[in-house]
Amino acid sequence: MDGQQNEQNEGRDGPAPEAGRTRRFPPGGPTGRRAGGRRALRATGVTLAVLAVALAGVIIGALAGGRVSTDIGPFQADLTVAPALAGSTTVDVPPLGALLLDSHDGPTHLTVELGALDQSRTEALLHDPASISQASQTAVDDVREGVMRLGLRTVASAVLVTLLLALLVFRDTRRAAWAGGLALAVTAGSLGTAAATLRPQAIEEPRYEGLLVNAPAIVGDARRIANDYTRYAEQLQRLVGNVSQLYTTVSALPVYEPDPDTTRVLHISDMHLNPTAWQLIRTVVEQFNIDVVIDTGDITDWGSEPEASYVGAIGLLQKPYVFIRGNHDSGRTAAAVARQRNAIVLDNTTTTVAGLTIAGIGDPRFTPDKSTSPAGSGLTRETANQLIGVGDKLAATARSSPRKVNIALVHDPASAGPLAGTCPLVLAGHTHRREVSKLPQAPGQAPTLLMVQGSSGGAGLRGLEGEQPTPLSMSVLYFDDKDKLLQAYDDITVGGTGQAQVNLQRHIVEDPKAGAPAPVTPTPTR
Repeated sequence: MDGQQNEQNEGRDGPAPEAGRTRRFPPGGPTGRRAGGRRALRATGVTLAVLAVALAGVIIGALAGGRVSTDIGPFQADLTVAPALAGSTTVDVPPLGALLLDSHDGPTHLTVELGALDQSRTEALLHDPASISQASQTAVDDVREGVMRLGLRTVASAVLVTLLLALLVFRDTRRAAWAGGLALAVTAGSLGTAAATLRPQAIEEPRYEGLLVNAPAIVGDARRIANDYTRYAEQLQRLVGNVSQLYTTVSALPVYEPDPDTTRVLHISDMHLNPTAWQLIRTVVEQFNIDVVIDTGDITDWGSEPEASYVGAIGLLQKPYVFIRGNHDSGRTAAAVARQRNAIVLDNTTTTVAGLTIAGIGDPRFTPDKSTSPAGSGLTRETANQLIGVGDKLAATARSSPRKVNIALVHDPASAGPLAGTCPLVLAGHTHRREVSKLPQAPGQAPTLLMVQGSSGGAGLRGLEGEQPTPLSMSVLYFDDKDKLLQAYDDITVGGTGQAQVNLQRHIVEDPKAGAPAPVTPTPTR
């Protein structure tokens, strides 16, 4: 019985294992490899998840907590920091506009928004010069203290948000700690990069938007502010007083009186009968205390007799107006301009205005039907020879001038080539695109800068032919009294018809004798 039962059990359960033996899989078998791959994949996924949570926490924390309020002089200011692709600073002065500064590197953008004025402190500034001086001296300290608090608050907010987010996602304190550490490293590293690459000189070349395009007229010449701290303190006191008075009285933007040794020239071109251009020109002339207006042609479209009445606004400027004929201007147009009491029409002649000796020549063509080609885009041999010919004539006139020529005027930049070495600066228009370059320089020649102006009239009705209206462009040029060399220039751009955007870009010429840094652009040759 017992033997038979054992045989049945053996047949049902299989042979019994031998004593002392256990069944094992080899270490490198399929199951082990699959388990190791899953562990590596899981570790990678966890790492990426921790990194994603840390970055999300930094962004959310910076946007939510990267804001502080502080007093800057009489203003209540809000300072905010936000992630950005490139480092920069925006100073908002509602409702006047904004200053944009290329102030630092790194993925952070700082915004300083000036808010309400403290009425009692403002009145104290207006009636007590000592208070204005004190506010000027402490403004920098106020900003520094506010930025320090902003940085600490941003770091704390980013780390706290990251920890909370990581605990919600992972429900694991160790992973939350890793995410918090990453957030601390990213935030502190970004702010540290901004602090290490801070460029205080960026304040010398701000870009203005809104009504603050008049800021250079208030502050004065940026080079003098940078090089003379005493004078800078005086200008800052006047600026604080003016802006405070503006906010208090809601009056027109005040204008700073220019230094006696600075000559200011307004360069306009290609108005093409746009009536709104005159209002903008008058505003710039008044706000920037312009000494001379230079027009490099195409004031009209067809050069007809009825269009001659358009130039009557020249007399309202009450400033010397130097004009050369463009290819859309006829002899009638030039005669109508010459009849204005403050106008000077140059045609291979020179004049001296406000200490500047200016030589100019009209365009050799009269092509109101637009049969002409802009410079550099398909000039025929005949047209190129015409343009180069007038450049040769003006170069000869400049060389024979009893007084050194400071500025030469041509309408088409294709005429500028022969003027290389004859004068430091050539002004032109015609292309409706603003461009600054240097003329090719022969050995031993002094450098010559070529400044081509955009359309100060938004190219007239032609400016509406494209998808976007052509902006109105003009530039304010600053010359020193001794050598009459270009020290700085402000490029003013106003949105075209139907647009209200205004901005201004200031450029400082570090070495006036060498000219503004610009690429050398070849001009047409015979």
